[in-house]
Amino acid sequence: MQGIIETLNGWVWGPPMLGLLLLTGLYLTIGLRLMSIIRIPYGFKQLFRKRTGDEEEGDVSPFAALMTALSSTIGTGNIAGVAAAIAIGGPGAIFWMWMTAIVGTATKFSEGVLAVRYREIDANGNRVGGPMYYIKNGLGPKWNWLAVTFAVFGMLAAWGTGASIQSNSVADALNGTYGIPPIFTGFVLAAGAAAVIIGGIERIGIVASGVVPFMALSYIVAGLVVIGMNLEAIPGAFALIFKSAFGYHEATTGITIGLLMLAMQKGVARGIFSNEAGQGSAPIAHAAARNKDPVNQGVVAMLGTVIDTLIVCTITALIILTSGVIDAHCYPNPENLKELISGTQPDGCDTGAPLTAAAFDASLTNLGKHIVTLGLVVFGFTTILGWSYYGERCCAFLFGEKSIKPYRFSWIVVVFIGAAALAFEGSVKNIVNLFWLVADTLTGLMAAPNLIALCLLSPLVFKMSKLYFDAKKEGKEPDFDSIG
Repeated sequence: MQGIIETLNGWVWGPPMLGLLLLTGLYLTIGLRLMSIIRIPYGFKQLFRKRTGDEEEGDVSPFAALMTALSSTIGTGNIAGVAAAIAIGGPGAIFWMWMTAIVGTATKFSEGVLAVRYREIDANGNRVGGPMYYIKNGLGPKWNWLAVTFAVFGMLAAWGTGASIQSNSVADALNGTYGIPPIFTGFVLAAGAAAVIIGGIERIGIVASGVVPFMALSYIVAGLVVIGMNLEAIPGAFALIFKSAFGYHEATTGITIGLLMLAMQKGVARGIFSNEAGQGSAPIAHAAARNKDPVNQGVVAMLGTVIDTLIVCTITALIILTSGVIDAHCYPNPENLKELISGTQPDGCDTGAPLTAAAFDASLTNLGKHIVTLGLVVFGFTTILGWSYYGERCCAFLFGEKSIKPYRFSWIVVVFIGAAALAFEGSVKNIVNLFWLVADTLTGLMAAPNLIALCLLSPLVFKMSKLYFDAKKEGKEPDFDSIG
């Protein structure tokens, strides 16, 4: 069973799916005429703009919706994932991570537009939406099977990706750094999650609006301090990123196709894992925004990719590349290429969170492990909150609003089990690891129905976008009803 799931996982997160995600983003970017890149400054203006009463129609502010979406994306991928991408794919992986984020802005924009355009009001009076709703309402009854498919994958994946894996990572970090028992961490995380998610999207939005900006700014400030202490190394770091991105290596005095493919694969994979563009999770949060204008919310939604990947992930990359903690022999080269492709790291080379901690320690002595551990704890907890909402909305789509309370209870239990599993060995731990593998596979499978819907509904997104900015240029309000 594990062998079958591992094979499926390798296919789901392999080149075909990553290529589909990247090509969809590129298609949307071209179809929007680079609007998602050109309008980034406009997006930040809209994020903090005060809105009048007739513009509001939702449960949380556009800012809170974005912070809820960011709470599930800013996480271990920004700390450990970037380090792993550099260690295995080389510094060039960062270039491909940037490229993925740039086209990912168009994907996130389209998701935000469709989320608000096709959202519904549930039995409790809340605005709800996401891929399952814009598939059902935008593509018609004959596509309901695709909406159900997304909701099933989303509900099941949330238990793993958002609950157990995150709580396990937090428990592992606290146990490794401070010796805190995993079972105790499990109780605290479960209690903290319960206190927030029982209040629904409004309470999650309030907590995310306070915690996410604070944690992101704190990490960015600490990172900028380290980078500032190594200013002279920045030009070399950027040169290394651009040279390595295309497979260049001094040992061969030229381009190595294997190094190029490794950098591209790891950069694209880490970029998508980090910002979730195309996965279909973020539009579930954006559908709850107090914003009647779909395009306006889409502009806000695309900022998630900018903040998560282009800012936070870049900070982590520069910390590592300017600190001098990773030796040249640890970078991918013609000699260790086979090892890296098989997943084996050269001797004496850190990867993941330990590499990021070592980079901080190189400039801020003995503080690295504390910064990384606390970052992983806070990032992990907010991811638990964000994904709890995604999971419950998928559950409610399948089984109705009455299923939300049982799902929240199950979420709290899974959060505890994920952390407590560290205290066990043998068969229990193997079962948990198998569950994580299944969840990771399902998370990737979520993207397929969403990408199909984005491509099929893209003409509508293009028309609405053009109508919106043409109307704004003339000082008018866009009439989306005229599109049909």
